[in-house]
Amino acid sequence: MKSILLLSDTHGIVAKDILDFAKKADEVWHAGDWLTFDLADEIEKLESFPEDKKPLRAVYGNVDNPIIKKTFKEYLVFECEGLRVLMIHIGGYPGKYNALTKQLIARYRPKLVICGHSHILKIIRDTKNQHLHMNPGAAGTHGFHKVRTMIRFKIENGRIFDVEVIELKSPTLAG
Repeated sequence: MKSILLLSDTHGIVAKDILDFAKKADEVWHAGDWLTFDLADEIEKLESFPEDKKPLRAVYGNVDNPIIKKTFKEYLVFECEGLRVLMIHIGGYPGKYNALTKQLIARYRPKLVICGHSHILKIIRDTKNQHLHMNPGAAGTHGFHKVRTMIRFKIENGRIFDVEVIELKSPTLAG
């Protein structure tokens, strides 16, 4: 069983509240728009994990610079606890996926599709493509969103459970 913290659109902030939740997760997944490596560096420094590194799975977003785009990929397809996952920053949502996301869904048949970009938290069952769609909203302070959000959930034997929406009300920044 793995506990996952899913976030996106941090836009350069390193917030204490994000790191507090990251400490409690087995893995942190970030769906793009980092702007800097500061948050990734801080997540990887967390001491509460074996081998001195927090497993971080991440893609780049549309506002990320060329160095971030060389470090992270446009999309990831991976297995976690028997669940195939597709993560992409700009993907759309069920019934409104963009062309690339449609191709990736058809090719890989993921059971979980993760997108960022919209700053709008969504968790939707896609009955046509037989997967769960998640967009964690935005955990950063830049954008039109009123509340900073993330999603926490668990995966075991290909099953997602204990899904929790996290609202970060204060923009408390780390360090």
